[in-house]
Amino acid sequence: MRLAISVAVLCCCKSLCGQQSTLITGQLLEKGSDTPISNATITLESTSQEFTTTSGKFEINVSQTGEQMLRISALDFISKRFSVYVEGNPIDLGIIYLERDIVHEQTDNLISLTDGDLSDDFESISSSMGLLQSTRDIFLNRAAFDFGQAFFKVRGYDSRNGQVLMNGVPMNKFFDGRPQWNNWGGLNDVVRNQEYTNSLTLNPNTFGGLLGNTNINTRPSHFRPGLRLSSSMSNRTYRNRLMATYNSGEKPSGLAYSVSASRRWAKEGYVEGTLYDAYSFFGAVEYQFNPQNSITFTAILARNRRGRSSALTEEVFDLMGGQYNPYWGEQDGKIRNSREREIFEPLFLFNYSLEKKKFNLNVGLAYQTGINTRSRLGYYNAPNPDPTYYRYLPSYHINSSIGADFINANLAKEAFLENPQLNWEQLYTANANNGEKAAYLLYDDVAQNTTISGATNFNYVMNDFIKLGFGGNYKTTTSENNAEILDLLGASYYEDMDTFSNTLNDVDGAIQKTEGEKFNYHYNLDASQMEGFAQIQLTSNKWDGFVSASYSSFNVQRNGFFKNERYLENSFGTGEKESFSNLAYKGGFTYFLTGRHWFTANAAMVERPPIIQNIFINPRENNEIVPELQKEVVSSVDLSYFVRLPSLTGRISAFYTRFQHTTDINFFFVDSGLGSDFVQEVITGLDRLHKGIEFGFEYEASSSVKLTAAGNVGHYVYASDPSVQINFDTAGAEEDLIATEGNIDLGIATLKDLKLAQGPQTAMAFGVSYRAPKYWWISGTTNYLTNNYINLSTITRTSSFLMDPETGEPFPGASEENVAKLLKQHKLDDIYLLNLVGGKSWLIDGKYISFFASVNNVFDTVFRTGGYEQSRNGNFGQLKRDNQSGSPSFAPKYWYSYGRTYFLNLAISF
Repeated sequence: MRLAISVAVLCCCKSLCGQQSTLITGQLLEKGSDTPISNATITLESTSQEFTTTSGKFEINVSQTGEQMLRISALDFISKRFSVYVEGNPIDLGIIYLERDIVHEQTDNLISLTDGDLSDDFESISSSMGLLQSTRDIFLNRAAFDFGQAFFKVRGYDSRNGQVLMNGVPMNKFFDGRPQWNNWGGLNDVVRNQEYTNSLTLNPNTFGGLLGNTNINTRPSHFRPGLRLSSSMSNRTYRNRLMATYNSGEKPSGLAYSVSASRRWAKEGYVEGTLYDAYSFFGAVEYQFNPQNSITFTAILARNRRGRSSALTEEVFDLMGGQYNPYWGEQDGKIRNSREREIFEPLFLFNYSLEKKKFNLNVGLAYQTGINTRSRLGYYNAPNPDPTYYRYLPSYHINSSIGADFINANLAKEAFLENPQLNWEQLYTANANNGEKAAYLLYDDVAQNTTISGATNFNYVMNDFIKLGFGGNYKTTTSENNAEILDLLGASYYEDMDTFSNTLNDVDGAIQKTEGEKFNYHYNLDASQMEGFAQIQLTSNKWDGFVSASYSSFNVQRNGFFKNERYLENSFGTGEKESFSNLAYKGGFTYFLTGRHWFTANAAMVERPPIIQNIFINPRENNEIVPELQKEVVSSVDLSYFVRLPSLTGRISAFYTRFQHTTDINFFFVDSGLGSDFVQEVITGLDRLHKGIEFGFEYEASSSVKLTAAGNVGHYVYASDPSVQINFDTAGAEEDLIATEGNIDLGIATLKDLKLAQGPQTAMAFGVSYRAPKYWWISGTTNYLTNNYINLSTITRTSSFLMDPETGEPFPGASEENVAKLLKQHKLDDIYLLNLVGGKSWLIDGKYISFFASVNNVFDTVFRTGGYEQSRNGNFGQLKRDNQSGSPSFAPKYWYSYGRTYFLNLAISF
């Protein structure tokens, strides 16, 4: 039987390989200058076949027959599409002129939007928009440039599910699984050359992620030669940007190089007190030994420092508005933000590329080291300095346990409105009155990471029917984590103790710490991962398909440098090594109804380790690992229909994805039904379900006018009732402890079928664009987004929520109906947006000048982009009392949108 199948496959291959091919030739020139365009891509839209040009001229052999659509695209040029009838006779397309495209300036605009992804304390906003900046897919383009303002997530996935590579080397971080876009921020000119594969489709460089894969190509020979200068203005995260880039092009000697630099800054962004200070440098050198062999060295140094902002309760928003930020105050007449974030992680890459007619080989090595810091205020036996602390707000007096006190509530309101910002002078005064010991200090949470990576991939074309691919990568990271004193605010030293339990954070170290010293916690995380993959692709006239498989292993271990008095047995030294072995499979099939209509089906089953932040329960203090930790299992299917007509292009897709055995860890102070303490909440066995339909279509009404429609109707819910455990230290008095064991199993949390907080689950857009013959264009998009929900408090969905901590019995009024009413999930308001973009370009004496402008949220709408329930009120009685007045002290906190914003860019190219 096996012999018969083998003979049949070989006969099929021979038959298909012997089909007659058609030669298509042509030449690509730049409109206006008649300069040849190199490194262009010619794509046969009804297949995955792509061809590249070298000197502007191209000759391609096409084995398909009948009517086909060719798309010709090149970096920084507007793509063109041609309908050709292929029947074996040679086709000469002659000279094809491509026009410069200034729409790519929109990617600069996009990066300025996604810069805000990491502005909150809990890092819960995780945009995937940066992954999509290079795609030509209509829906994904709308998702990136329009829906992204409301933190819409494609298919409800966060960016951990998309993989970013730099010259084939994976860039996603171990700690949270996400790419760190700030590592190359501000270098848009040289990281714009990207290859994106959507969803589960085949990628030549990697097995890939569920959301898709982006490979950033930094080879200087692939950049357009010349000098480019640009200047930008915006009112979002930064106010100004300057950028300069020079690309040498390939020299007769085989040498090519590229340099780029940028500076972005703002004394204050759209949100109050959010400074922005960033500079970036890029250098790459490529040497081609011959047309097939080349080596490339790339260096990227990007530093980003920014002031952070806070989520706000509705009470604070009503008093101060959406631009309010409690983290800053004036000192000596200058804005000083207590919560700044700085990222500086220089990246160096070495790559070798071998490109033959039948195969190609790529090898890459990467070295990255640097710091990622977050500053904050610490206070010890002193009042909370946060002006929005619940005791300082009117609601505290309204919700008083002895009855509403409206007089003091009004006094609190007046005091807050008079002094809504952080009072730095008061902190210095408090320290001066405290002897030499600091009651307040400013410190950094520091992560110093060193990563070494290697990756290779090999792709071989056996014939027109079969392509094979193999590859692998290895990455190791050492992450040193500690708190470091930045400013003692006039004091001489800080006493490194936990004031709640009167225990030492560093038993073997000095108790008095000064500026620049490590304190509170100090440990290393050592992690490594090895991955290998193999894939096969089959292609014919009417169908193609692929199968891909991957194996990976992952290890992580903590090594503590401080012996913590609260965890004497397992805080110092190396802990247990946690290891995972993972298998992943995916496959896809495409059926071509004609050259203009086809269907695809893709499916995947993926095992993967939890991210590091969900492996260790409390790594700052001990080596404890989540008990009975499981690898995550992801199963996913998507089906799509594609249309490529001369005037209509687009697709519609249905998807279904289930995440199983996931883990989540949260930190908060809670007044639970079992007692009060600062706890680490460990959630295990958490499943999530993502399903829906997405579509995007573009209709070319004329050579100047295009209409687009795009949308997503999703359903993202919890798909299980997970187990919940809380952990806490036991250093205090026994009568004050929730339990002497240091942890309690709370059983399950009833989350199943509740909505996930993954951004708007329904989004629609309609756009119109006009491109004039005189090299100017304008487009507008109306957007509607809905079904956006805030993140849930898990502990309030456990049985402990029903318990009265005073009696140990359930609250009498905690009926199923009353509990459901109190815990009803908050749905955010619907969002309506109008966005406008446009531009103009000129060619003057060989210099290309372009102007780009965009206005987002034209009608200046203020809306909530996301939020979360606070977990402080962890029992029914307390949460009910807090909500009776309609102005709870521990209400949900929300992130608010920017209002009307603009982005302007002027560039000149030589």
